[in-house]
Amino acid sequence: MTSKADIDRYIADAEAKAVAWLHKAWDWLKSVGRSLWARARALPRWLQGIIAMIVLLIGALLLFLAQPNWNWARPFVSSIASGKLHRPVTIDGNLRVHLFSFMPSATVGGLKVGQPDWGAKAGLKPYLAEVDSIGVTAELMPLFIGHIVLPRLQIDRPDVVLYQDKDGRANWDFSDGKNTGQSTKLPPIRNFIINDGHLTLTSVQRKMTFTGTVNAHETADAGGQAFALTGDGSLNDRKFALNATGGPLLNVRTSVPYPFEMAVQAGETRITAKGRVLHPFDLGQLGGTVSVSGRDLADLYYLTGLTLPNTPAYRISANVTRKNRVYDIAGINGRVGGSDLEGTLKVDTSRNNRPYLTGDLRSRRLDFKDLGSLVGATSANTPQGASVSATPTATTTARRLLPDSTLDIERVRGMDAKVRYRALAVKASSSLPLREVSLGVNLDHGLLILDPVEFSFPQGRLQGMARIDARNAVQQNSVDMRLTGLRVQDFLPNVSGSKPLEGVLDARLKATGTGNSVHKAAASANGQLTIVMPRGTIRQSFAELMGVNATKGLFQLLTKDPHQTDIRCAVADLQVRNGQMRTTTAIFDTGVTRVNGNGQINLNDESMKLVFKGKPKKFRLIHVTAPIVVGGHLSAPKLGVDPGPAVLQGGLAVALNTILPFVNLDYARDANCAGLLSEAQAKGAPTTGKVAAKKAIASPIGQ
Repeated sequence: MTSKADIDRYIADAEAKAVAWLHKAWDWLKSVGRSLWARARALPRWLQGIIAMIVLLIGALLLFLAQPNWNWARPFVSSIASGKLHRPVTIDGNLRVHLFSFMPSATVGGLKVGQPDWGAKAGLKPYLAEVDSIGVTAELMPLFIGHIVLPRLQIDRPDVVLYQDKDGRANWDFSDGKNTGQSTKLPPIRNFIINDGHLTLTSVQRKMTFTGTVNAHETADAGGQAFALTGDGSLNDRKFALNATGGPLLNVRTSVPYPFEMAVQAGETRITAKGRVLHPFDLGQLGGTVSVSGRDLADLYYLTGLTLPNTPAYRISANVTRKNRVYDIAGINGRVGGSDLEGTLKVDTSRNNRPYLTGDLRSRRLDFKDLGSLVGATSANTPQGASVSATPTATTTARRLLPDSTLDIERVRGMDAKVRYRALAVKASSSLPLREVSLGVNLDHGLLILDPVEFSFPQGRLQGMARIDARNAVQQNSVDMRLTGLRVQDFLPNVSGSKPLEGVLDARLKATGTGNSVHKAAASANGQLTIVMPRGTIRQSFAELMGVNATKGLFQLLTKDPHQTDIRCAVADLQVRNGQMRTTTAIFDTGVTRVNGNGQINLNDESMKLVFKGKPKKFRLIHVTAPIVVGGHLSAPKLGVDPGPAVLQGGLAVALNTILPFVNLDYARDANCAGLLSEAQAKGAPTTGKVAAKKAIASPIGQ
C-alpha cells in the first residue's frame, strides 16, 4: 500500500509538470498577445477602450476568484446542494477555495444537511448530518472531459442520524421520489480520511436502533484496520452489534477491488462476510462470501427485508454478488434443521425498490419434521398417537395438531417471489414412507400461491395447490389437494408376517377458509373431503371383528388365520361447514361384512367423534352389537366401543334365558360400489383404475 510520502511525491511531480507546462503556455500567450496588440492598435480608439475595459473586468474577476475566502458564495453553493439533495443544506462555517491550481481544493466548515419534507411531521431532529469540516482536492485535467478524480477527501467529526419509518421511507434517500433505491456511487478517491465519525440509525420498519463510530485513517495502527465501522444497538428487541473493517483508503484505484470484512450479531443470528468492492467507491458493485446462522430464517427479515419462511436452526454459506439493484446468491450450501440445502437465489430491487426473490433450492435429503416449521408448527403440535380407551371422548387439555402461529401479512405484502424447492429424498418415520417433495412458491403483492405442492410415495402421489390471499384486511385461503394411487399397505406394520390391509387409496380435499393461521383457516373452513378405496383385501379376522362377530372373528385372530377377504369398496364423503366436518357417506364394504359410519370432527377445538357400525353378510352364531367409536382429539385419537347396544343384548338374553339376542338374523347386503364410486368421481375424487387388486385368499371355514 502506498504511503503518504508517495502521495506527496506524486503531487509534487504533478505540480512540477504543471509549472513547465505553464512556462510553455506563457511563451505561446506572449506571441499571441504581440500579434493581437499589433492588430488592436489599428482599431479605433473608442473600440480599444471597450476592449481594455473588458480585459480589466476579467482580470479583476480572476483576482477575486483567486483569493481563498469564498464566504460570499455560501448561499449559492448551499442552494445548488439543496437542489441536488432535495432538502435544505447550509454552510455555517468558512468556505475556503483554491481555484487556480492543477489540484483545485476546497474546505467547507459547519456543513449541515437537513431532513426531507416529511421529516418534520415524523418528529425528526433538524439535521440528517452535521459535519465540522470537509476538505476536498480534485484533479483539474479530468474535469475538462467530465470526470471527477479526488486525490484527497477528508471529513472531520461527522455526526449522521439516519431514520426509516414504518412504511420504509428513509431520510437517506436523496432521490426525487421517482427513482428510489439507487446504489451509492462516489467518484474515485485516492486518499479518503474520516476522523471521529458518529452514526445513529433508527428503523421503525426493521425494529432496529444502532449507534456506532466510523473512522478511516491513512494507515493501520496498533495492529487494527485503517477503516473501521463499529457500533451496537438493538434489532427486534434483541442485542445488535456490527463490526466492519477494511484496509487503508489510500491510493485506491477503481480498477483494483477494495477488500473488507464484516461481522453482524443480532440476537441468535450471526452473519460474517468477507468481500470486495469491485470498483472502489461504487457500492453498487460488490462481491464476497457470506456465512449466516441462527435460530429461524424468518428472523433475517429485520436485516434483509426479505420475507423468509419459519425454519428450525440453520447454518448456511453462499457467494453473494451485487450488481446495482440485483443481488445474486450462488453456491448456497448448508443445513436447515436436519436437512441439507443448496441452490441459487436472486433478489431484484429494481422495481420501485421492491424485493423480487427468484431461485431454485434443493435438498439431497429432507428431514420431514423440518417441513412443519413452514406452517408454524412446533413441538406442541406433534401428534401423540392413537390409543385404546374405554371412554373415547375428547378432553379439554389435549394439545393442538393445527398450528396457531400467525402469518405476518405486512411482510407478505412487502415483497414478491417465485421460488422452486425439491427434496430428492426424505427422512421420515417407518409409518410414513415418503420419497420426494416438491414445492413451488409464487408471491405477488400479497397473493401467495403454493403450486405445486407435491409429495411422492413408493406408490402414489399427493399433489395440489394452496392459495393465501393477504391483499385485503381479511385473509382468504383455499386448498385443493388430490391423493392418487396410494398403496395403503406401505403405511401399515406386518401382523403375523403379512399386511392386515392392502389396497389403493384415492382422495380429494377442496376447501376455503379465512384467518392468518392454519388453525383459524380450518376453524372457518367450508368444503369437502372425499376418500375412496375402489378395491383391496383385508385380513378376514379384522373384517369379522368390524362386524363384531365374536365367534369367528376372535377364533381367526387368536389362531393367526392368514386368510383374507376382498374389500369391494370403501367410500367416505365429509362435508365441511364453518369448521365442522360431518360425514354424509361412510361405507366400508368387504366380502363378509359391511360397515357404515357417521360422525363429525370439530376443526376449531379439534375434538372428534366417529361411530362405525358393522353388520355381517352371512349367518354368525354370536354377533355383538357394539359400534366402534373413534373419539378424542386430532392430535390424540382414542379408539373404543359403545357398550350400550351390547348391554341391551345382554339384558334381553338374561331376561329370556337364551342366547337368541346374540344370534345374527339381520344380514347386510352388498353396497352399490359402482354407484358410490361414480358419485365420488362426480364430486372430484380421483379413482385409480389401472392398479390391479390383489385377490383375497378366502377362509375355508364358514365361507
